[in-house]
Amino acid sequence: MITIPLPYHKDIAPLAVPRENFKALIAPRNGNGNFSRSEEEILREALTVPLGTPLLRELVRGKKRITLVTSDHTRNMPSRKTLPILLEEIRAGNPEAEITLLIGTGLHRPTTEAEQRRMFGDDLVDRETILVNDAFRSEDFVDMGTLPSGASCRIHRAAAEADLLVTEGFIEPHFFAGFSGGRKSILPGICSAETVNENHCFDAIAHPRSAAGILAGNPIHEDMVAAARLAHVAFIFNVTLDHSKRISGAFAGDLEAAHLAGVAFLTKELRCDAVQGDIVVTSNGGYPLDQNLYQAPKAVATAEKCAGEDGAIIMFASCSDGIGGERFEEVMRWGTPSEIERKMAAIPPKETIPEMWCAQVYARILQKHPVILVSDYPDSDAIRAMNLIPAKSGQEALDIAFQLKGSDASVVVIPDGVCTLIV
Repeated sequence: MITIPLPYHKDIAPLAVPRENFKALIAPRNGNGNFSRSEEEILREALTVPLGTPLLRELVRGKKRITLVTSDHTRNMPSRKTLPILLEEIRAGNPEAEITLLIGTGLHRPTTEAEQRRMFGDDLVDRETILVNDAFRSEDFVDMGTLPSGASCRIHRAAAEADLLVTEGFIEPHFFAGFSGGRKSILPGICSAETVNENHCFDAIAHPRSAAGILAGNPIHEDMVAAARLAHVAFIFNVTLDHSKRISGAFAGDLEAAHLAGVAFLTKELRCDAVQGDIVVTSNGGYPLDQNLYQAPKAVATAEKCAGEDGAIIMFASCSDGIGGERFEEVMRWGTPSEIERKMAAIPPKETIPEMWCAQVYARILQKHPVILVSDYPDSDAIRAMNLIPAKSGQEALDIAFQLKGSDASVVVIPDGVCTLIV
């Protein structure tokens, strides 16, 4: 047997694969990070050489109301390390600034105070003004114009009415936006539900350029950049993480220049060649991204690239927070994968159902590949009703996969499907 550790919730799940079936382990090279510099040195150096903008401490001068957009509880953003340095830099240039931290949730549930304290630390939560975006509170949003797709752009009032807008985020491959970070702090981060839904409509998700690792010609990315420009983002601070969640790079400055620099750096770190297998095993990177089923198609879409015509996919996601959205689960229960896709295709962009896009990705993949879900979710019948095959352990999942693909099936393992870029 060959035993391979996979990230699972806040721990590791060991997977034992028979040696005669094991074909390949696909993992990027960025496991060790840049240990020649401390994380603080990486962060501070980036702020001293911003790309395409003056120093942040210069930008903030004379600005009374400054809004700083940060990530929510579903992201691995190391805000305990980044925010103190950002706030220090802002106050160095403008000690009297009125700073508001705005948590960009997109359409996720609101971030709780307990989660804020975990993310930011007690001192920061007790000291700073923090707002949590709620995409469904229409009165919180301001109409900023129209996006290239024709969608309306409505942005949170705290950002739209700020004298200066700053964002922080982290960059990783994203299964339809190309990469996270940069403009995603605005759309979907702090846009209204209507704007997010139109950006994530069926045709946009189905576009061949809406995929991990692709920015050029990606209609979702293009709308996101336009939204961030309409919001007048003045400065971004983005990081990349290695597999131990340590900061491996930091990129500051202009919305696009800094983000593209981070994307170029990360692409070199994460690119891996595809290896085809009869069975492909992956995980959604552990907590927080594996806390619900709604987040899990990120890694399933990575595994799809190695699963050939009809290979089986095994997905490790703890689902400690359940399915992840009532509308998502509702759409996943609409019928067979082909029926689900057909019904979604008939929905006009302005009527896009919240969370439909994740069901769309599942439906596309499930029409070609059986997907076995290893999770702690207690309701196996609910998993089956969503066209997935439930399993309580990696061994059970492998047994099911070998039954489907034969005892001599080859096995490819992608330990972290979120942070691996298959080419």
